[in-house]
Amino acid sequence: MKVLGVSGSPVNNSNTDRALKAALEATGCETEYVKLVDYDVAPCKACLGCVGTNVCVQKDDGVMLAQKAKEASALIIAAYTPYSSIDARTKAFIERLYQLRHFHAYMSGKPGGAIVTTSIPDNNAILPQAGDLVVNSIMYYMIEEGMNFVGAVNVLGNVPCVRCGIPDCNMNGVKMIFGEGISLKSVGINNFEMQHKAVESAMALGVKIGKTLKKQINI
Repeated sequence: MKVLGVSGSPVNNSNTDRALKAALEATGCETEYVKLVDYDVAPCKACLGCVGTNVCVQKDDGVMLAQKAKEASALIIAAYTPYSSIDARTKAFIERLYQLRHFHAYMSGKPGGAIVTTSIPDNNAILPQAGDLVVNSIMYYMIEEGMNFVGAVNVLGNVPCVRCGIPDCNMNGVKMIFGEGISLKSVGINNFEMQHKAVESAMALGVKIGKTLKKQINI
């Protein structure tokens, strides 16, 4: 029973990464962690070259990563929300799993979950609820492949402007999210470990996936 965890965050040791690792550890199973920025994965070309073989014709790391997903017993996908949508690396990874669909439905029946980090708080009345949008992107991929979607985790992340640190930029994302008069310093840095609900949710997701796998084996 191996659980594959895939992170689309390009930031080293990001909130997304750490939430994913917490969920993986809580499964109680053998796990493998993949950080997509370390690999070359192009989006699907919709050429249908994979129909007869369940192997993509593109010669990049997407073939190897799809094989990892095929061999894994469960999958957790962790993404973040640039421009209030799913990040490009995670989207490309999901698209390339299409090669596993034809005839055999290799992902069908596997438990899966989503972890999404966004800098937009739930109480923001102006911007879209990016976290929920991206959870849906991952969830509906899993549903459409016949997977058992067991749950999602929402983590509050940081707008990149916090790291940039230029306070007088006209396009300051902190002002866009929190309004005029809010300084970079007053917003602070959101850390996954300080978000008790997110930590509990990540661990609960891992536990649920582990229990689901054990139940499948007993059956």
